[in-house]
Amino acid sequence: MPQDDILLDETLRPSPPLAPRVLRNILLVVALINIAFALSFALRGAWPIAPFLGLDVALLAWAFRASTRAAQREERVTLTRDELLVARDAPRSPHREWRFNPYWVRVEMDAEPDHWSQLTLWSRGKFLRIGQFLAPEERARFGQTLKAALRNARNFPVSWPANAGHPGDGAPTAQGDLR
Repeated sequence: MPQDDILLDETLRPSPPLAPRVLRNILLVVALINIAFALSFALRGAWPIAPFLGLDVALLAWAFRASTRAAQREERVTLTRDELLVARDAPRSPHREWRFNPYWVRVEMDAEPDHWSQLTLWSRGKFLRIGQFLAPEERARFGQTLKAALRNARNFPVSWPANAGHPGDGAPTAQGDLR
């Protein structure tokens, strides 16, 4: 698709987590604190508590890893005057694409953006929710941007090929002159 035809090309990504080094340092500090508590409990005869203190460090490491992986998701929204394309990529998930005719797409966003508000594309009785990982204000702002771009796509002037003629201009049409 030619670059001139693109009316909107946005890549939506969630907010990134902390840098891996920072996450590792936080995990190390929590592990050291838990080791100190585990030794304290073990010296007082409450050694069965130690495995649970190790378990919370393991769960924190798992949560950091899941957060980092979730931040790799992205949705790309590309609008031309002929098509709205939504492509979704996520780790360990197949690449998915949805294609819509921009004349039939309706964008809905809850009136007051909050954590539970949704940005939904409707077309011919089917819907697709996009930007679910965005902050509410970002989701609302992108919804307004997409609405404006769709409005522009619908009002885009139609250019007729020079040799095809336009009905009513006196030139022969592609099927021949039927007047």
